[in-house]
Amino acid sequence: MRWKQFLTPIKSFDAEEARKYLADKSPDAVTVLDVRQPGEYEGGHLPGAKLIPLPDLTERLGELDPHKSTMVY
Repeated sequence: MRWKQFLTPIKSFDAEEARKYLADKSPDAVTVLDVRQPGEYEGGHLPGAKLIPLPDLTERLGELDPHKSTMVY
C-alpha cells in the first residue's frame, strides 16, 4: 500500500474537531479527501471534498498537492 507513505499520520478528529480545524483555514490550504465509494460521495460529502476512492488512491496520488495538508475521511 504505497499511499500510506504519502500520508503523514496525525491524530484523529471527530466531526466537530474537523469542523473547527477547517474553520480557520482557507479552502486552498487543505485538501479534503473523501476515500469512500462514488455512491456514498453522491449521497453527501463535505463541501469542496475531492473524491478518490480508497482502492484508486495509489494510482491517483499525483492528483494530490504534496505541499498542502490533507484531511482524509
